[in-house]
Amino acid sequence: MDDLRWPDLARDLDTYGCALIPGLLSPHGCAEIAGWYDDAARFRATVVMVRHGFGRGEYRYFAYPLPEPVAGLRAALYPPLAEITNRWNQVLGEAARFPADHAQFLDRCHAAGQTRPTPLLLRYGPGDYNCLHQDLYGEHVFPLQVAVLLSEPGRDFEGGEFVLTEQRPRMQSRVEVVPLRQGDAVVFPVRYRPVQGGRGAYRVALRHGVSRLRAGRRHTLGIIFHDAQ
Repeated sequence: MDDLRWPDLARDLDTYGCALIPGLLSPHGCAEIAGWYDDAARFRATVVMVRHGFGRGEYRYFAYPLPEPVAGLRAALYPPLAEITNRWNQVLGEAARFPADHAQFLDRCHAAGQTRPTPLLLRYGPGDYNCLHQDLYGEHVFPLQVAVLLSEPGRDFEGGEFVLTEQRPRMQSRVEVVPLRQGDAVVFPVRYRPVQGGRGAYRVALRHGVSRLRAGRRHTLGIIFHDAQ
């Protein structure tokens, strides 16, 4: 984490609404985490997307206690992201601030009844996709989240690009496609980000998803910092 260039990541989030972290996990670490998918004891719930109109594919929510390195990544990524989100709230004139320590933020979630862990492992096969959505699980929402690609494009799967759309007021939506390799992570907003306009900062809403997988199998680790009701 000490090697990450957070000023550059913050600039990309401000400018494009997402930021790429190359090689956050090693190929060995990616393979290990992807291999957990069939170990049901690690998870609290499984979602088959087609049953809910979310797309096609599956994902599983980890149970507490979170395994390493999932817990370690969640705790280590949170503090610098909290600095960015607090700056965003200040720019937008919002009073809410996030504590510097992730455990303190989780205490806030749990006091409001949001006690279920939200980090998840996603698996896609041929023809699977994830509809554009936002990961909101209760009153307390941390504004940024992280997705780590655990599979290698061109070797493990074809298609399945990470897609981010930005819905700008009175303008056509803007699309960002993030080119991820195995072990790369993308940081992006859960629901909105500030944009500077002629009359000051305003909110633009974002949604994210995954395009149709054409072949193979794709695994992703999702790190969401607020817990669910």
